[in-house]
Amino acid sequence: MERVEPMTLFGYEKLQAEVKNLKEVKRPQVVKDIEEALEHGDLKENAEYHAAKEQQRQIDGRLQDLADIIGCAKIVDPSELTHSSISFGSTIMMTDMNTDEEITYTIVGGCESNPDMGLISFGSPLAKQLLGKAEGDEVKVRLPGGEKEFEINEVKYQEIVFECY
Repeated sequence: MERVEPMTLFGYEKLQAEVKNLKEVKRPQVVKDIEEALEHGDLKENAEYHAAKEQQRQIDGRLQDLADIIGCAKIVDPSELTHSSISFGSTIMMTDMNTDEEITYTIVGGCESNPDMGLISFGSPLAKQLLGKAEGDEVKVRLPGGEKEFEINEVKYQEIVFECY
């Protein structure tokens, strides 16, 4: 089965910008660092050389990861989806039935998630168990920290804010 990575245009552009920065700025700098370290001679005890080579491996690995994600990317405009039940891009207001705490989350792509801002990945354990639920539903979810029970108060689309300014 083909893997699909849903994300907003914001997430896609963020990944493209990271690729561009890695290819045009960071990797050329590391290559230059390697060349300079080679001039110092003996590679066995050349810490600068080994550090630069490790950084190059990390950059190349990240570029491969990004290529995989971008290759599976499906840009979704959440404003075009119906949000009568929880789906990608939905903002969910719910109450923890044990603590009466009100919690708000928005379901976004994996590369866009930021739990501190209430943005959770569609692939997270919580989002997977909320998808398809609707206002008024009570749902028990199994999370890494244990089982929780929520009442879904509201499901809607609202403009997604990805970054604090």
